[in-house]
This record gives sequence, structure tokens and C-alpha cells, in this order.
Amino acid sequence: MSEERSLNFIEEIIENDLKSGKYKTLITRFPPEPNGYLHIGHAKAICLNFGLTKKYGGYTNLRFDDTNPVTEKTEYVDSQQADIKWLGFQWENELYTSDYFDTLYNYAVKLVENGLAYVDESSADEIARLKGTPTEPGTDSPHRSRSIAENLDIFTRMKNGEFADGAYTLRAKIDMSSPNMLMRDPIVYRIKHADHHRTGSTWCIYPMYDFAHGQSDSIEEITHSICTLEYVSHRELYDWFIAQLNIFPSHQYEFARLNLTYTVMSKRKLLQLVNEGLVSGWNDPRMPTISGLRRRGYTPESIREFCERIGIAKRENLIELSLLEFCVREDLNKTSTRVMAVLDPIKMVITNYPEGRSEVLIGENNPEAEDKGGSREIPFSKELWIEREDFMEVPAKKWFRLAPGATVRLKHAYIVKCEDFIKDESGIVTEIHCTYYPESKSGEDTSGINVKGTIHWVSKAHAKVAEVRLYDRLFTSESPDSEEGDFKDYLNPNSMEVIKEAYIEPYLADATLDTRYQFIRKGYFTLDTDSTPEHLVFNRTVSLKDAWSKGNK
Repeated sequence: MSEERSLNFIEEIIENDLKSGKYKTLITRFPPEPNGYLHIGHAKAICLNFGLTKKYGGYTNLRFDDTNPVTEKTEYVDSQQADIKWLGFQWENELYTSDYFDTLYNYAVKLVENGLAYVDESSADEIARLKGTPTEPGTDSPHRSRSIAENLDIFTRMKNGEFADGAYTLRAKIDMSSPNMLMRDPIVYRIKHADHHRTGSTWCIYPMYDFAHGQSDSIEEITHSICTLEYVSHRELYDWFIAQLNIFPSHQYEFARLNLTYTVMSKRKLLQLVNEGLVSGWNDPRMPTISGLRRRGYTPESIREFCERIGIAKRENLIELSLLEFCVREDLNKTSTRVMAVLDPIKMVITNYPEGRSEVLIGENNPEAEDKGGSREIPFSKELWIEREDFMEVPAKKWFRLAPGATVRLKHAYIVKCEDFIKDESGIVTEIHCTYYPESKSGEDTSGINVKGTIHWVSKAHAKVAEVRLYDRLFTSESPDSEEGDFKDYLNPNSMEVIKEAYIEPYLADATLDTRYQFIRKGYFTLDTDSTPEHLVFNRTVSLKDAWSKGNK
């Protein structure tokens, strides 16, 4: 955005910290868990963390929070790296929590040695029962008073693989009466016999997020550890571990996560959609994942602009999907090539155009660009494809397109007049007959004829065939997470319409991935990854106008 904006609360904190000399260098991190694909909510955190170090100097680390070997995959690591780069950011260091497994284990041993952690063989149900409630204090575990020597012995044997999953946990010894439930002797390590995507079978005990996160921040000397609001209650535990271990004092700051209408942001729910085949994969163009948005035709510039517009706040709110769509429309209007495509074709025959003749017309690629985006050649001939919706047998009032006796301009071409039409046995119009005015050629018009309507077209003899996928919102509910019942009950059955045979101008035969086009009067489109030279597939990124708010709710 070009206009000046006031500082958000995190920027105010950083400016004060740098001015006071508390920190010489700003260091942030983006710490995704590699258990799924990144989504638009992560984009907000990415733009914030990388944007801060771009503005104030310093650097941002990419650290994969890989402490749960059961759900994590190298596939997710690769996809997350690709998404961050595509958004336009580059990390200083590529790191993994698993890089610190030895250090984290030694930190845990230090807690045991200082009488601040103990081994507990209570079951998960017993631990939960003894924790109490938010209004009632918890009860000490019967194993809380174990000797330091016994705790060290069992913890070492846990590490050596002597026990089955769930047989023991290591818990911090804090305060079972704390009003913060997370401070009631939280689990620090659990046994999990599972191969890790990087360390293989080296480890069979893994640190919990609340233990690994703050210590990893500290090891990297992260100055501002920025999280979303659901981690506010975790901050006390974050600070406690750092204080007890007497390590670099990283500090956590929280901001409101991105909640977007007509979608879900939970990775668990998104994985459910993928696993149950309700979408084609993580990069389905209806998904809120960054890879899905990219495949649909969103640009990194539009996503960064969206994140800039919604800003950073301390209070949760629900952001309208229409704002994201506005940002991509604004960007694509300035950058996309204008082309013609007919999605619901009906044949037009120009009866007075010479048989066998064709000519090449010139069209501007983008009238919004300073150089008009260059130009392209458009073949024109006697028979054309036009949109069925551009003809009306009995025209309504203020109808400015084709009808018997009506005239329109063909985009980049001539003015034509509808003379008659042909119907099939079922009464459907199959062919429109028109005459054209040779002196009305665009850019050279001397006909003196005034028309109010302009329609697009494709030369039948030169047209290429393409599959076109029209995408809409994945859910019918503005907030599927807050509805009664299963969130999947609110999936939009019309979220994808597939047009098997659309006609496109031959210029699009050379379309490339990540190039965006405006199909004139139809919306913004991009080539899909399913495309082959023999079978072109285009995705609609967004319509030209926000039709949803005008009656599709």
C-alpha cells in the first residue's frame, strides 16, 4: 500500500528495544511444523517475521519444529520451503528442532538434576485427572517425590529404548495449584518409538512443543519470538524454562491469527479433506493453502498486499475472503494479459464475409499497463464462436448485445448486425447469422455507426480447445468451524464447475504456468499444472467482480 500507516504494536516494541540498546540485532524465526502444507494464515506470520527484519535489519531463521515423527514428512519440508520462496522471502539459516535434540536432552537432564523434573509412569488419563480444573487445584502425582538419582536412571533408560510408548513421561515440577493449567507439571518428554524424517531411529524419546520451542529460540538467540494468540497461556511456561536453565532470554509476543471466511485453517481439518478425497490434494485450487492459491492463479504480490492490509492486531477477528479477492483483482488488473475465450459457445456466421478469407487483427495485451503490455495477433474469419449469453431471441429492455436486428461491436474487429438464427429440433438456437460492416474495423472505423455493446469472440477455424475450471468458495457457510455438526456438512457442492470444451484464441496455445490472463468479460485465469500441450487446462482465479456478495450467500 502506498499510503503511510501507523506502527503496529510489535513494531513499537521492536523500535523501543533497538533504541534502548536491549538488542543490537533483530532476529526472528518462522517455525512451521512439517506436518502439512502452509496456508494463508501462515502467510500472515511469514510476512510479519520476514517483513520485520527487512524493515529493521537483522535476519529471520526458518526452523522446522520436527518433534513429532509420526506426522512429519520431508514432502512437507520441501513444500513449505517452496512456498516461502514463492512469497518472496529468503531465510538466513535453515534449521530444525531436531538439530538440537542432544542439547534439549541435556537441558532436561539439568532440570532433573536440579530437582525441577521427574519421571512419571501415570497414564495419560491419570495425569489429566490429577491436573484438576481451572477452578480447582491439581493433585501431586504419586511419583512426584522420586529421588533425583532414580529420575536420572529411568530417564536415561527411556532414552536407551528400554520402555514401550506411554510407559513413562518426564514432567517439569512446577506448581499443581497454579491458575495456569499449563504450569501444572507439564510433560517435557514422551516415549515414541517411530522413525524420524531426519534422525531415523536414533531417538525414541521426543521433547514436547512447550519445552522445545523456547529453548530452540534461545539457542538461536531469537530476540522476538512471535506467535499467535492461542499461545498467550504458554508464555509463562516459555519464560519458566528459560529462567530455570539460565539461557539466552528469548521472549514471546502474540498477535491475532488470521481467520478467513468461507474456509477452515486447521491443518487437521485440511488433512481430513485431503485424505477423504473431498479435494484433489493439498494444492487443490479451492484450498486455502499457499500452493493451492498459487495453482489457482494468486500472485505473491496480492497475498503480501492482503497481509499488509489486514495488519497486526491483538484481538481475534474474521477477515472477509472478498478482501483477498479484491487484492488479487487489483494486482491482476495491472499485470494480466487480455485474451478472448468462449466458455459456452454458439456459432456465428458472418454471411457477407468472403468465403475462405481470414485476416489478422491486433489486440492490446493490457490497456492498464504503461506500454499496453505489448500486442498480439488475433485471427478473424467468416465463422466465429461467441458466448451463448450474448444472444437473446426476444431481447429484454436495455439489452445491448445480439438479438434479431441488433448491432454490436466484435472486440478488436468489426460491427455486426444480427439478421437471423437457426434452431434445432428441441428449440435451442444453434447458429446466428450476421452481416458485418467492412468500414467499421476497430482503429480504422469510418462507418459512423454507433453501438452500445461490445462482445468477445474466437475464430472457429483457428480456435484451440481447452478445459476450463471455474472455482468458487469451498464452503457455503461464512464460518464452517462455528456451525453445528460436522464442518464438512457445509462444503459447497458447486465449488468447482468443469467446462470440458471451451474455445480460446490460438495465442493461448503457448500459455505458461504462473502467467496470468484476463479472459475478457469472464475473469482472471491461469494455466493449471494438469495441462499438457495436447490438453490445455485453465483455472479461474477470481471473477471480474464480486458476484458472491450480490446474492450468492
